[in-house]
Amino acid sequence: MGRSSKDKRDIYYRLAKEEGWRARSAFKLLQLDHEFNLFSDVNRAVDLCAAPGSWSQVLSRKLRGREEKGEKANGGEEVKIVAVDLQAMAPLPGVTQIQGDITKVSTAQEIIRHFEGQPADLVVCDGAPDVTGLHDVDEYIQAQLLLAALNITTHVLKPGGTFVAKIFRGKDVTLLYSQLKIFFSSVTCSKPRSSRNSSIEAFVVCENYSPPEGYVPNMSNPLLDHSYGNYKEWEEWKCLTLVWCCGASA
Repeated sequence: MGRSSKDKRDIYYRLAKEEGWRARSAFKLLQLDHEFNLFSDVNRAVDLCAAPGSWSQVLSRKLRGREEKGEKANGGEEVKIVAVDLQAMAPLPGVTQIQGDITKVSTAQEIIRHFEGQPADLVVCDGAPDVTGLHDVDEYIQAQLLLAALNITTHVLKPGGTFVAKIFRGKDVTLLYSQLKIFFSSVTCSKPRSSRNSSIEAFVVCENYSPPEGYVPNMSNPLLDHSYGNYKEWEEWKCLTLVWCCGASA
């Protein structure tokens, strides 16, 4: 009841209803695009942990809208958008849905198949766990989710491409930045206006994907995983992380 009342007083909640967005989180991606020009030269985009679909909606409206106006990027290639989540979501125009696990190489292969063998220009992930209130636990699980999203991104993103993901700012955030900088020449943390001040969330915008020479993506082990605090290792947390990550709209 408390959260519902809070949402109804929120300007972005009302705007989302008025403009037909599935969640207020759509404005976070719109504002990140305004700041970083994310959609420039993007024809192939992937939305990880996509449910309920507000970020896929943004991608569809922006990229397909540009295409319908005849403003094609990258030599006029067709716009293709793939949304990935463990749970099904209502269909969206121009969005291909994959109901799959982002820690499985088969999911990465299916994404590439939908792009007819071509890599993505942009990968986004707004996934987050249900917040427990135990900050160390929340930060740990979100860090592991971000690493899982980064891992599959290394399988599907083109050199020079962009990766955007939610991050919880905490004691280990510097370590996460250093891991991301191994793969991207530019890593910037941003907190859009529509992200509540009370929330510890922010977003990392990772530009110019340039993996280390000789790096081969591998799903069998968590990418660059480290021990966060004294918590259990990735394999014991993975299922919980993926169940909790989907459909974030805070």
